[in-house]
Amino acid sequence: MHAVNSPVVKVDARALVTGKPVYTDDLAPKDSLIVKVLRSPHAHALIKAIDVKAASEVDGIACVLTYEDVPDKRFTMAGQTYPEPSPYDRLILDRRMRFVGDAAAVVAGETEEAVDHALRLIKVEYEVLEPVLDFRQAKDHGILVHPEENWKSLCPVGADNKRNLCACGGEEDGDVESALERCEYVIDRVYHTKANQQAMMETFRAYTYMDTYGRLNVVASTQIPFHVRRILAHALDVPKSKVRVIKPRIGGGFGAKQTVVAEVYPAIVTMKTGRAAKIVYSRYETQIASSPRHEMEIRVRLGADAEGTIKAIDVYTLSNTGAYGEHGPTTVGLSGHKSIPLYRTPEAFRFRYDVVYTNVMSSGAYRGYGATQGIFAVESAVNELAAALHMDPVALREKNMVKEGDVMPAYYGEKLNSCALDRCMARAKEMIGWDRKYPRVDMGNGKVRGVGAAMAMQGSSISNVDVGSVEIRVNDDGFYTLMIGASDMGTGCDTILAQMAADCLECSMDQIVVHGTDTDVSPYDSGSYASSTTYLTGMAVVRACEELRQKIVEKGADYLGCDAAQLEFDGKRVYQPEGELEISLKDIGNRIMCCNEKMLSAGYTHTSPVSPPPFMVGMAEVEVDTETGEVELIDYAAVVDCGTVINPNLARVQTEGGIAQGIGMALYEDITYTKKGHLIENSFLQYKPPTRIDVGNIRVEFESSYEPTGPFGAKSIGEIVINTPSPAIAGAVANAVGVQIRELPITAEKVYRGMCEQGKE
Repeated sequence: MHAVNSPVVKVDARALVTGKPVYTDDLAPKDSLIVKVLRSPHAHALIKAIDVKAASEVDGIACVLTYEDVPDKRFTMAGQTYPEPSPYDRLILDRRMRFVGDAAAVVAGETEEAVDHALRLIKVEYEVLEPVLDFRQAKDHGILVHPEENWKSLCPVGADNKRNLCACGGEEDGDVESALERCEYVIDRVYHTKANQQAMMETFRAYTYMDTYGRLNVVASTQIPFHVRRILAHALDVPKSKVRVIKPRIGGGFGAKQTVVAEVYPAIVTMKTGRAAKIVYSRYETQIASSPRHEMEIRVRLGADAEGTIKAIDVYTLSNTGAYGEHGPTTVGLSGHKSIPLYRTPEAFRFRYDVVYTNVMSSGAYRGYGATQGIFAVESAVNELAAALHMDPVALREKNMVKEGDVMPAYYGEKLNSCALDRCMARAKEMIGWDRKYPRVDMGNGKVRGVGAAMAMQGSSISNVDVGSVEIRVNDDGFYTLMIGASDMGTGCDTILAQMAADCLECSMDQIVVHGTDTDVSPYDSGSYASSTTYLTGMAVVRACEELRQKIVEKGADYLGCDAAQLEFDGKRVYQPEGELEISLKDIGNRIMCCNEKMLSAGYTHTSPVSPPPFMVGMAEVEVDTETGEVELIDYAAVVDCGTVINPNLARVQTEGGIAQGIGMALYEDITYTKKGHLIENSFLQYKPPTRIDVGNIRVEFESSYEPTGPFGAKSIGEIVINTPSPAIAGAVANAVGVQIRELPITAEKVYRGMCEQGKE
C-alpha cells in the first residue's frame, strides 16, 4: 500500500482554503423565484380559513400555495431505503398544524422583500387545539397528534397513530428479572438526553428547475440524493423518472440532511409555475423547524455480583419523535443495540422501547443516531455501578468488555471478528494518567479535578439494507474516472475512495478523477449515513478495481495478440513477465477510443450481511469549582479502533470534530420549550454549540484491528466518535464532587444543587 493508511491531503484541500468550492446557493440561477414558508404560531391547531388574496396581489409574487394546492398524498421525509420504516405521516402542506413552526403556506416571488411582504398579508384563522407537549404522557393520550385516516406505516415497527405511537417493540434473552434478583448489586437509574441541533454551517437549502424535457431537476445540500428523488416523486405524485437530483458541495450535515427538510417547497413551486425556485433556510428556521436529535429518556437496570461481573442488563427507551416520525422507528433501536453489546458477561438482557408523537418539532437523524443517547445512559449506569462496588470503573469495564471472537449480545447474533477495545482502554488510561488522577485530585483552591471513562461502539452501514456502488473507467492517456453515488459532505470520502482505488490500480491519486453525485449519472448508492461510506462504498471500489484490472489485461492481450493468462498489469503497463511483449496503459487508453467494441470500465454494487462495529474509549478530566458548580473540561483522551485507518489525517479530524460535538451535548447545548410549545433556544444567542476554547485539550490516537469484511481491513469512524464524551464527562464530575448528573447538559446549576443536596444529607 502506498496511498491507503497514509495522511494524504484531501483532494479538494487547496480549493477549500482558497474559497473555490461552490455550494447550492452559489449555483442557483439569478432569476430563481425566492421561496419562503409561513409557519404556524401554534403547537396544535386546525386551519379553519386561510386568505391569500392580498398576498397573491403583491407585485412580484408568482404563487401562494396552501394545503388546497398540493397533492393529498402522505409520505415521509426520512431518507431511508424503501420501504421506509418511518411512517407516511407528512403532506407538503397540511390543514393540521402539529408544532410551532409547522408549514401553513408557501410563498414564491421575484424578490425576498416581496415574499416577506406577502407572508405578512396572509390571514389565517386557526382553531387552536390542546397540544401534547410532555412525551412522558403522550402514549395513549386522549389527544392525537395524527388522527388522520390516510396515515400509514409500511413496515411492522409497532406504529399506531391512534395511540400516538410511531414505533414500539423490544427483545430479550434469558430471564432478566430472575438474574437481577440474584445480583448482589443492582443499579436502577433514569437518564435524559435532549433534542440537540446539528448546527452545521450551511443551513438547509435547495433550488429546482424544469429542464428541456419537462423533468424536475433538484440541486440540494443533501446526504441522500437517491432517496430525495424517491421522496419528491411520492410527495409530488409524479414518476421517479421525472425527477433528477444533483448534490453540489455540502457545508456540513451530521445527519440533519438525511431528511428532506426543505426540498419539497421549491419543488412544488417549480411544478406549479414552471420556473426555477430556491429556498434558503435562515438559522432561525433551522433551529425551530428542522430535524434535531431525538430526545430520549432511558431507564437502565444493571446487576452484578460482588466481584463486579455484570449479570443482567435491562434497558427501556422512551423516544420523542415530535410531530412527525422521520427516523423515529430506527434511531431508538441503536439506543439498546449499540450499548448492551459492549458487555459480554450478561446472563440475561432485555431491551424495550416506545417512540411517541408529540406537538414539538419533529426529530431526525443526528450523528450517532440513537447510540449516543443509549451509550450515555448505559455507560453512566456502569460508572454508578462501579461506585456502588467501590471498584475502579476502568477495571470494571476491563472485566466485562466484549472481546474479539464473541457473539455480541443484543447485536443480531453477529460474531465480533475485529476488536481492539482492550488496547483502546489501556492506551487511553495511559494517555490521561488514570492511575495518578483517579478518582479525584483536590487542587487546594476550591477546585477539584476528576477523571471519568466511557466505552462506545457503532456500526458500519446497515446490514442487509444499505448499498454502495461505484463505476470506474479508463480514459484516453490511461487516467481513470471514478463515479460514486455516495455524498461527500466534508468527511473526505472522495479522497479515501481515491486512495483505495490508487492502491488497487497501482497508480498515483492524480490519475483518478472522482465524480459524484447526480442521480442521472452516478450509480445507485443509499447515501452518506449510517457510517457506511468507507466500509461499504470502499469495498465496492476494491471489487470494481479488481474487475477493471482483469479487463485491462484482457484488452492488452487483444492488442498484443497473445493469451491474457501470460500477462500481468503493474499499474503502468500490461506486460509479459516471461517475454518481451508489453503495452502501456496510456496506449491502451488511447487505442480504445478508436475501433473498439467494449468499454474499458467496471462497476460494482456492494452490500453487507454484517455491520462490524468500530470501538472507542474516551476519558475526560474536568475541574469543578466547589463554590459555583462550574465545570471546565481540562483534557480529553480518545482512542479509536476503526480497523485499518485509511487516512490518518482525515480520521483524526473526524474524531476531534465528533468529540467536540459530544462535548457540546454534554456541557452546553440545551433545549427547552414554553408551556405553549415555543422553542426558547431559537438562535445561537440561546443555543450554545461549543467554541474551540470550550472543548479543552482533545487528544486522539488509534489502535487498529483488522476487519476481514472491510476494504483493506477498514471499519467506519463517522459516528462512533461522538458517543463517549457525555458519559465520560458525567463520570468525571461524579468522581470529582460526588454528583451524578443524569440529565444533559451538565450545567453549573445542576452540579451546585447536587452539592447542596449532599450537604443537607
